[in-house]
Amino acid sequence: MTDPDARWTRVSLAIACLALDPAALGGMWLRARVGPVRDRVMDGIETALLGHSLRRLHTNIADDALFGGIDLSATLATGQLTRTRGILRDPAVLILPMAERASAALAARLAGALDRPTGLALIALDEGAEADETLPTALAERLAIHIDLTDQPLSCAPELDMDRDALAAARDLLPRVTVSDNALCEMTKVAHRLGISSLRAPLQALAVARACAALAGETEVDEPDLVTAVELVLVPRATQVPESEAPEQTEPDLPDPDDTSAEDDTDPDEQPEFLPQEILLEAAKAMIPPDLLARLEAGRATRNAPSATGSGAAKKGNRRGRPMPSRPGKLDGQSRVDLVATLRAAAPWQPIRRAATGQHDRLHIRMSDIRVKQFQETSDRAIIFVVDASGSAALARLAEAKGAVELLLSQAYARRDHVALISFRGDQAEVLLPPTRSLVQTKRRLSGLPGGGGTPLAAGLKCALELAELTRGKGMTPSIALLTDGRANVDLSGAANRATAAADATLMARALRARGTPGLVIDMGNRPTRSLSDLAAQMGMPYLPLPRADSKALSAAVDTSLDGA
Repeated sequence: MTDPDARWTRVSLAIACLALDPAALGGMWLRARVGPVRDRVMDGIETALLGHSLRRLHTNIADDALFGGIDLSATLATGQLTRTRGILRDPAVLILPMAERASAALAARLAGALDRPTGLALIALDEGAEADETLPTALAERLAIHIDLTDQPLSCAPELDMDRDALAAARDLLPRVTVSDNALCEMTKVAHRLGISSLRAPLQALAVARACAALAGETEVDEPDLVTAVELVLVPRATQVPESEAPEQTEPDLPDPDDTSAEDDTDPDEQPEFLPQEILLEAAKAMIPPDLLARLEAGRATRNAPSATGSGAAKKGNRRGRPMPSRPGKLDGQSRVDLVATLRAAAPWQPIRRAATGQHDRLHIRMSDIRVKQFQETSDRAIIFVVDASGSAALARLAEAKGAVELLLSQAYARRDHVALISFRGDQAEVLLPPTRSLVQTKRRLSGLPGGGGTPLAAGLKCALELAELTRGKGMTPSIALLTDGRANVDLSGAANRATAAADATLMARALRARGTPGLVIDMGNRPTRSLSDLAAQMGMPYLPLPRADSKALSAAVDTSLDGA
């Protein structure tokens, strides 16, 4: 939806639907930056959900806070094991700020809690500034309503006036709202034609349709309710623009002139029991963003990379990084002891240990109680550009690579990226730019790149493999972006032999795949090359043909590819 005023009206309606039965809808995914627009949405949500228990979470919340654990102070004070009641054990509407940073483990725990009939709902506040920063799929699938307000102007976001009396009346009416037996079938077909694979989506859409009918004071779901459900639930999940189905050509049955029993069997005023799916699809098409296919196509090939991530590899440590749950350990002088977790592990055993030792005035700690802290660090990422500088089109490719490298480096500081550049031509490959985050040094090195000669593709891949191993040894996570037309004609020995050159390139491609190095193969030729597509498959990397791409398109393709896994 492009009209900000209409979008804001939908936000008000979505909040009202959520307020009627939050657990049935699962919750809401709200993608918006921190600011007055989101504040007004949250004010409206808090007003509409007045009477519900609202609990705020954080992305590093511990399991004992979610599911309950040992109340350490009460246990030590009374000498009896006392447990706390976790947040997920009571009905509540959970609010998760910075949901895009939620780990897979937290997403799995919350998803499992939403699947159980415990009366829980979740409002995920997605503050992601980049396209790759998004809510985990496990959570997004379980939240019925998806709203994106990243470009909503404040001038089109007035205060939300939530009528609590009307909401209470609609809440009382909701259990009596009925849906046609065929509505679920039609909604499922609409979801399928929009490219939605989850079966939760049509069920969630019907729940929203029932809520809309209750808000309108109706006891049956009608056309506007179904259209609203499609707009709020199915359209944000669409992965394709639906095509109209051609009607089947069948020969009409000729009426029997002597048969009068079929006359007047149909009532001209009778309406169908449910809205035809073609009408729902037309409403969905009107709501789908015009650049949907372009955005999906840009990221589709990239998600096939098995190891590509938006940041460097995660590694465990015991000194710094993102806190993780403590683990059993020992006093080795290197690990950091988690005192609270250690006391919690020892607390249940105190009555037994005191009775066994006869010492009731002290705390008994055993080596099995020791818990040590864990942290997860994220290494820096190094994007290695491997550029084909051979042939007559070398100057154009090098100019494009130069622009792409400079564009990516402009965000290197914030994204912790390093950029390197390898050029191959003639009979060898060379590292023109070691991994760096310095834009000044990059421009100096890129100012005079040579071009021309043969295409030693295998040498370029070998050099990329060696540089990737070097960066990995320095604690960085390498990713490779190969720019070439795929016409290798120089082997590793420097001899001009196409057959041997192709075999050597395949050997190096398999070596890169064996090391699990993620990346992207960009075909810069005028036409897609089958041999280069096969080489990308050998490398385990997505293949993307980009003939005559400029530096901005190239930079966007590389950035989306290496971030989108």
